[in-house]
Amino acid sequence: MEIDDCIIVGAGPAGLTAAIYLARYHLDIRLFDCGTSRASWIPTSHNHAGFPDGINGNELLERMREQAAKYGALREPRRVSDLERDGEYFTVHCDEEEYRARTVLLATGVVNNRPEGIDEQLHDEAMARGLIRYCPVCDGYEVTDRRVAVIGTGDHGTAEAQFLRTYTKDLTLISPGGDHDVSERCSAMLDAAGIARVAGPCGGFAIENGRLACDTADGRMAFDSIYPALGSVVRSGLAMKCGAKVSDGDCILVDDHLETSVPGLFAAGDVVLGLDQISHAMGQAGVAATTIRNHLSEKAPLRR
Repeated sequence: MEIDDCIIVGAGPAGLTAAIYLARYHLDIRLFDCGTSRASWIPTSHNHAGFPDGINGNELLERMREQAAKYGALREPRRVSDLERDGEYFTVHCDEEEYRARTVLLATGVVNNRPEGIDEQLHDEAMARGLIRYCPVCDGYEVTDRRVAVIGTGDHGTAEAQFLRTYTKDLTLISPGGDHDVSERCSAMLDAAGIARVAGPCGGFAIENGRLACDTADGRMAFDSIYPALGSVVRSGLAMKCGAKVSDGDCILVDDHLETSVPGLFAAGDVVLGLDQISHAMGQAGVAATTIRNHLSEKAPLRR
């Protein structure tokens, strides 16, 4: 069986950046893409350096795919189902097919939890129009002085609402269920910031008069943008199957060079604990790819 120098799992900004680096290092790589990068959700990114007028997430990914392909990176639209360490090599399973590699880079990302009761078509339309947003770091600027809601409660909901309060004073924290579950400390912080609180359940989503409306315990309300602060699922299952250590929140733990506790297994991007930003993911991928190159060159240092 052919043995690749590196198999990359995930083709978002981190995976594609790693593919570009590794292909330009003249390494034999394989890139598996199941097509679910969160970057594809972005209608327009305005904080990605080099694009002063912004860039659509799918357009950015397509440009990166073209760049990786230009240097020979083999991209396959496949979902990886299992990963194991077999001696000094890794075996990557795509259902019934197996691939082997000297190193593996996991760039599998995370999946945001969506509000309950919102159908996929409405969700996607609202995302495209900026009526639903998931990343205040990315796009808080775009809701400056707008009417904004955060769906969430507890420490996480409070923290997201406080972050967005630096952009607008018209801010409401809506509980996804019944009454809010906030501590006295969180309650005091919300009151001090002038952040309104409304009990749930939150549902009945619809686009009405250019805003996203929903039902709450206080009746129907409409907002220019709604931020779900409902957590996310970290896609670190493959790392755990391979024996890699993860954090309490299931993020893959890595060293300064993005190597996991399993030698030869690397991770980069949102699946690693850190700032969930495209620029950060790309920087991690560059470090991981260069470390992979340096490790492999110790065994085969010369170009044939």
